[in-house]
Amino acid sequence: MRWWYNTRAMKTSGESHLSVSRLSKSYRAGGERIHVIDDVDLDIARGEFISLLGPSGCGKTTLLRLIGGLIEPDAGDVAIDGRPPRLAQADREFAFVFQEPALLPWRSVAANVRLPLDAGGADGQGGADRVEDLLKIVGLERFAGYYPHQLSGGMSQRAALARALAVGASVLLMDEPFGALDEITRASMRYELLRIWEADKKTVVFVTHSIAEALALSDRVVVLSRLPARVVDVVDVGLPRPRSRRVEREPEFLQRSEILHDLLEQHSGAHPDVAQPAAPASRPSELT
Repeated sequence: MRWWYNTRAMKTSGESHLSVSRLSKSYRAGGERIHVIDDVDLDIARGEFISLLGPSGCGKTTLLRLIGGLIEPDAGDVAIDGRPPRLAQADREFAFVFQEPALLPWRSVAANVRLPLDAGGADGQGGADRVEDLLKIVGLERFAGYYPHQLSGGMSQRAALARALAVGASVLLMDEPFGALDEITRASMRYELLRIWEADKKTVVFVTHSIAEALALSDRVVVLSRLPARVVDVVDVGLPRPRSRRVEREPEFLQRSEILHDLLEQHSGAHPDVAQPAAPASRPSELT
């Protein structure tokens, strides 16, 4: 059975939430222009979990930043519910989770989570109740008064996720959020993320180097080439939800892993692990 199809003709089933049309981006470095993103098309349904998978330095982070409106494209368009990213940003439609949690060291866990609520003018008791609810969702309610230096890596990322959820955004953009964690914690965190995502099923675009992570989390996996990044295929994961760690031992999971592995070798020259999470990645660069 073949699970992938040409993305130029691809449309998602369900309500289209986020669309990328013929997106291109380049940078000038050392007197030459480096073409990073080349003519990328994507159409993402509301509530869909999409992973961007490709070799290190292929432009995944650049594509994510273009989608979120953090940088401007050279050509092409991004739209969320038909609006450009700058308008979606103004309406707080985007929330970001990066590889580094970037928690403020002088604020407690609860105060870090409350930061977007304070910025949005939330009232005292309403904000406190929302923070309490979010900490329960991510399993940190007992650590509300702790400070970042007292947390493990996984706990810090849970706090960063709770802070992102506090924004109330409809689109969650995640750039290798578990890349700096050890493999055991990383494997655990992906199922914690799934548990949280199942509650309201925000639209998620997730950058990863790990085939296992992409398959465990996603509805579809977008496979990118080496620079300049092009969408070479989209794999429909098709595994039933909700998912637990057991899914990674299923024949269908391993079969899809082989498909992604072959696609990356064929189109990117990459040699990723098939079913195991990738080793912790270095701090993402502009071209990640």
